[in-house]
Amino acid sequence: MTFESLNSLTNSEANEQFKLCCGTTNWIKIMNQSRPFQNKKELFQKAESIWFSLSPDDWLEAFIHHPKIGNIDSLRNKFQNTKSISENEQSGVNNATESTLKDLAESNQLYENRFGFIFIVCATGKSADEMLALIKMRLNNNAETEMKNAAKEQNKITQLRLKTLLL
Repeated sequence: MTFESLNSLTNSEANEQFKLCCGTTNWIKIMNQSRPFQNKKELFQKAESIWFSLSPDDWLEAFIHHPKIGNIDSLRNKFQNTKSISENEQSGVNNATESTLKDLAESNQLYENRFGFIFIVCATGKSADEMLALIKMRLNNNAETEMKNAAKEQNKITQLRLKTLLL
């Protein structure tokens, strides 16, 4: 899709495209209301500005639209509309050992139990071992720090997805 075609979509069509980038209702709504964007730089800046203006409840809404890192069954079932995006983002787990995948699954569960939401990381370009090291390190954080870390990672994911949308 071109930048110009994004600006010319109907509200309903734009909502669907923005939802592929970030699953938070308020972010989608405000992004749509912000159209037309003057240029790509404004689009990306606005996306980030809107994201960080939202509440932690909005952030949590976005987090539930992600599969757990390395959870292929989750990718296939619950996240059918973003499956190809998530699979590409999480391609680093494709060559992981069974031991690493098991450790990731266990760490994911510990993380979710501790913080109340799944581990959010911009997985693009990261190996399973790198993501495993990150989750283990972030398990030591307090809840406020981890919410901010997850929000920053979600912003990175959204920015990458917007760039992919406009290719």
